Amino acid sequence: MKVSVKSKKCKESEGLIVSLFEDSLEIKNPEIKKMVDYLSKNEKFLGKSGEVYNYTREVEGRIQDVILLGLGKEDKCTLEGIKVNLSKAYKKAKELKINDLVVRMIVTDKFDVCERAKAMTVSLILSDYKFDKYKSSNKEEKEVLVSLSGCSIDNSKLDAIKEAVKEGENIAEGIIIARDLVNEPANVMYPEVLANSVTKLGQEYGFQVEVLGKEKIEELGMEAFLTVGKGSIREPKLIVMRYFGDESNKENVTGLVGKGLTFDAGGYSLKPSTSMDTMKSDMGGAAAVAGTMALIAKRGLKVNVISVVAACENMISGGAYKPGDVIGSMQGTTIEVLNTDAEGRLTLADAVTYIQEKENVKEVIDLATLTGAALVALGDTTTAILSNDDKFFNEIEEASLKCGEKLWRLPAFDEYRELIKSDIADIKNIGGRYAGTITAGLFIEKFIKEGTSWIHMDIAGTAWTDSPKPYKAKGGTGIPVNTLYELLKERSSK
Repeated sequence: MKVSVKSKKCKESEGLIVSLFEDSLEIKNPEIKKMVDYLSKNEKFLGKSGEVYNYTREVEGRIQDVILLGLGKEDKCTLEGIKVNLSKAYKKAKELKINDLVVRMIVTDKFDVCERAKAMTVSLILSDYKFDKYKSSNKEEKEVLVSLSGCSIDNSKLDAIKEAVKEGENIAEGIIIARDLVNEPANVMYPEVLANSVTKLGQEYGFQVEVLGKEKIEELGMEAFLTVGKGSIREPKLIVMRYFGDESNKENVTGLVGKGLTFDAGGYSLKPSTSMDTMKSDMGGAAAVAGTMALIAKRGLKVNVISVVAACENMISGGAYKPGDVIGSMQGTTIEVLNTDAEGRLTLADAVTYIQEKENVKEVIDLATLTGAALVALGDTTTAILSNDDKFFNEIEEASLKCGEKLWRLPAFDEYRELIKSDIADIKNIGGRYAGTITAGLFIEKFIKEGTSWIHMDIAGTAWTDSPKPYKAKGGTGIPVNTLYELLKERSSK
């Protein structure tokens, strides 16, 4: 899809999307206004949130499809609401096979026109996304041309609006990178391929990539990470990404650590076959990190970011680890393994140790499809958060509010830490039936050094969707690329 900003007349396109608020069904075009007045009078279109109505009109001897989109009450409008509702209108445009589309700029004083343009661009591009490269009947579709237009576009702000659209395109591109990596089948996307894919992204977008193989990982003493991968014939890879956009302040570095299980069968604590096919998504954290690195490099943010992914598979074989095993870690903490399907925290333990010890990072965000308990507690709309730093958490919460990727902070009381104490080792890798998301996060906390600011993002419920949603196709969602970008963008501006 190509999105542009131009003063293209409505009548020049195949299709037109007009967005209206429920409490203000006003539009300057007299012909469309007449239709809106008729529809509202007959209660066929009232402008309610998500309401879509389409009709066909003749314009200078041509047929044009007009799609009316309801935005609900203006005082309830949010940027996320704009993205969700616009996605519904675009879905209708796709059904009508419109390839040349004018989208009238949404008019409201609640948000700056550039914020609106960015949100609309992200929504349109992500709504057009699909992963169908393996369909043998796949035919190359004509590229959709979208023009943001309207009398509300002030010519004095035209350059700023175009830049906002460009930023929206870049954000969508970063999210799509993450989606594509997650959606690849596990027989294609294994640790070596993930490492190669990230290396290519680094070359294309402008960040450094270093890949460490099994021998080097062994030298580093990353026993917890290596143990998880023992059951697979695929060699584990430690992928390190570095972006230095603020050369004058190289000591100030944000660390990102993404869980990179390219497939998780659960090991001997085998997962049920009914849901195992989606476990190609267990590298959603790694994919989001890669998408974020590409995005911040593309935007040239004035920040320094180092990211680490411990990539492996969790499989069954004669050499795989077993429930009851006691293993070591890079940090030195010993771990009693009570469940081999609680493997992500083992790889993350060594990954967060590495980024602190070898990269000297003092601020770490780990993101992982870690626990089914997160999905049970918060559903598939909200990412679970644990943090040891209120200020750091407030920053990421503010970033999430800007882009609509919801998150919620969970408590980290000492009583929860008691649940992961082991009788025969320093800690155990599960805390029992209760508070599973919290105890999993606090397991990782055991490997965070004193003085390191830390945020844990459990994206098990949000990185994947089993059914299509507005601007989210079935499969990988790319969450939380947008949140991380907004966090780093805010720092870049200071």
